[in-house]
Amino acid sequence: MTEHPYTALEHPIRFAHRGSRVLWPENTMYAFERAIDDLAYRYLEIDVRLTADREVVVFHDATLGRVTNGSGNVGDWPAEDLRRLDAGYWFDEENDFPLRGCGIGVPTLEELFLTWPDVHVNIDLKADGSEWPVAEVIRACDRDDRVLVGSFNDRRIARFRRIVMGTVATSAGPTASALMYAASRLGRSIHRPVEAYQLPFDYRGLGIDRRLVDAVHAADAHLHVWTVNEPEDMDRLIELGVDGIVTDRPDLLNEVMDVGAG
Repeated sequence: MTEHPYTALEHPIRFAHRGSRVLWPENTMYAFERAIDDLAYRYLEIDVRLTADREVVVFHDATLGRVTNGSGNVGDWPAEDLRRLDAGYWFDEENDFPLRGCGIGVPTLEELFLTWPDVHVNIDLKADGSEWPVAEVIRACDRDDRVLVGSFNDRRIARFRRIVMGTVATSAGPTASALMYAASRLGRSIHRPVEAYQLPFDYRGLGIDRRLVDAVHAADAHLHVWTVNEPEDMDRLIELGVDGIVTDRPDLLNEVMDVGAG
């Protein structure tokens, strides 16, 4: 299997899903810092959207209300105003929202890149029209060899792939992923211009198995599995030979893989 730049540091890859949705406020610099500095993570999984002024921000939802003290659509706000929102506002209700008022805002993709130039980032394109701006930030920050870009929308990831013309690693969209799974049932594989297949660990209720792992590897690609939060599932997937695990519990994955803290 070919060694792609974003997989050179470890196997299987430990991806901190949005930093962590469980331990810290998701998709924030606070969460990324904790995962990187405290738990020695070198791979982050993030989501990106566009602001009203065409900046690329790290944010999952189309709207602001679930995780911030703001309201409305992310795309209706300029990046500077999003930075001033409280992205820790709704975190950890059971402990009376301990991170409210701690200055945790909505970061830009550029801010993440500039803060941790050596960290590898898996980017999920959440909005149409984000393809060019994301490609431009990647190029401006010289991160072509340290990102993997994907989307749950076939057209969106195909547009991004055309823009970067093979200079940035990409993962398969949903149609290619379904075709790969179907091929694996027949003991076959398919070849697509992708570096990875990223699938839920209970893929369409069918589960990840050795046939799928072998089919993906036969296509010279990697299999990353999300979102895996239970140690027994982590152990099973590692035994199967998956190439990456995306988790909200980076602390537990470290224990399973016997990785020391930073």
